[in-house]
Amino acid sequence: MSGVGKKERVTQDRVVKLFRDKLDYISIGSLHDQENSNIDEERLKEYLSAQGYSDELIRRAMNALQDAAGKPNLYDANKEVYSLLRYGASVKENVSVHTQTVKFINWEEPYQNNFYIAEEVTVRGQHTKRPDIVLYINGIAVCVLELKRSIVSVSEGIRQNLDNQSDDFIRPFFSTIQLVMAGNDTEGLRIGVIETPEKYFMEWKEDEKATDALSLLIKAQSESEGYKMDRHLISLCQKERLLDIVHNFFVFDGGVKKMCRHNQYFGVLAARQRLQAKEGGIIWHTQGSGKSLTMVWLSRWIKENNPEARELIDPP
Repeated sequence: MSGVGKKERVTQDRVVKLFRDKLDYISIGSLHDQENSNIDEERLKEYLSAQGYSDELIRRAMNALQDAAGKPNLYDANKEVYSLLRYGASVKENVSVHTQTVKFINWEEPYQNNFYIAEEVTVRGQHTKRPDIVLYINGIAVCVLELKRSIVSVSEGIRQNLDNQSDDFIRPFFSTIQLVMAGNDTEGLRIGVIETPEKYFMEWKEDEKATDALSLLIKAQSESEGYKMDRHLISLCQKERLLDIVHNFFVFDGGVKKMCRHNQYFGVLAARQRLQAKEGGIIWHTQGSGKSLTMVWLSRWIKENNPEARELIDPP
């Protein structure tokens, strides 16, 4: 039997319905009564086969992903898995042929991926744990969400996520996880990445002035939602937005994984629009608000999308 209380179940059912009906995720139901992994080999193999990769290439690529996810140190494992997700696995069918890149996620065409939502995902470790919601892309677990009823602080869900990342619980499961989330209906959603301290979990806010097509679509999708958490979930987990954040707004820096704040994300988004229109501009930052990381994310995007561009950074 599920350990979810009646009030939490109402919220969980609503969240699953939101993902299924509003965001077009495939619901795979409760995984309470089975043992689960952060890499669903059957679904991943099904996706890769549909992309035209041979069985041998798939086997070798999946072995590379499993090896990366199996590293004992969570930061190292997550960093190596992220590199494989972002750039693909370089593998050979045999020694006599050229290396090929097997891509686990189609970043350029978000809707060509398979997005799944699962509930009550039983994961065995030193102590068995059961995350409330897990999001998978092509069979790879990328987001974990802990839900709390309105009278229980979101902090409880954050601490639950942090406990789950410890050696005593299900640390290996988080080797593929990109967003760690906790929420309730009164406080909304708080987000972080692996090993983010509780005080650095943040709330996502939409830029009401953003005029790009994706932001306008997300605002339209969120308008009818009465719960703060639901609006946050749409803002972060809409397929294009989620892939954009994961692909372009993470950095591994001196043993710490970091993601963008909403102001950094929308600042870079606005800069992209100006650059594509061949216009200039200025991004204003207050002290300590992450201007160096904003420069990193914008510079990387420029380099990857305009190889002929030249970047000049004037050190302070």
